[in-house]
Amino acid sequence: MGVKDVKPTRSELIELKKKIKLSESGHKLLKMKRDGLILEFFEILGRAKDVRAELDTAYEKATEKIGIANSIGGTVTVKSTAFALKDAPQIKLESRNIMGVVVPKIESSSVRKPMYNRGYGVLGTSSYIDEAADAYENLLEKIILAAEIETTMKRLLDDIEKTKRRVNALEFKVIPELKEVMNFIQLRLEEMERENTFRLKRIKG
Repeated sequence: MGVKDVKPTRSELIELKKKIKLSESGHKLLKMKRDGLILEFFEILGRAKDVRAELDTAYEKATEKIGIANSIGGTVTVKSTAFALKDAPQIKLESRNIMGVVVPKIESSSVRKPMYNRGYGVLGTSSYIDEAADAYENLLEKIILAAEIETTMKRLLDDIEKTKRRVNALEFKVIPELKEVMNFIQLRLEEMERENTFRLKRIKG
């Protein structure tokens, strides 16, 4: 079938223009979402660097404190004190929404405990064990916070990549192809109108 055999209609042209307008509107919204997600990502990245540094510091301090407690109180005493722990920390996983991306929100309780509520006898242990317990409670809080932030960053990155692919597909493929078809239909309709006008003139003549 040649170009001359293609006979588009005005309604097809109108529908195509609607599709282009809708695609351009979607493209604009997706670009705004992509840019917003990138801003959110870099904001969280700054926090992540701080939390990672705090986590490293907390780990070094906890390792140092448990080493001191082991060398002074003995490994057996430290282990038996650890087994005396009454309540394990409770982790509650919730979620929040960042521009359509569902990210985790981790709530924890019973991480930090007062000395009398840790389960071991205060009189039978040294202050070094208390310091080690404090250090590990602090470390656990940093681990929970780091897990939340790093999971959030991963999900944001995944959605940024997905949104970028959709933006590029609309910008470089879908919209140009629709416009190309629209231009062809407009030219063909104009050509058909000229043919009809010429035919009518001949009939009148």
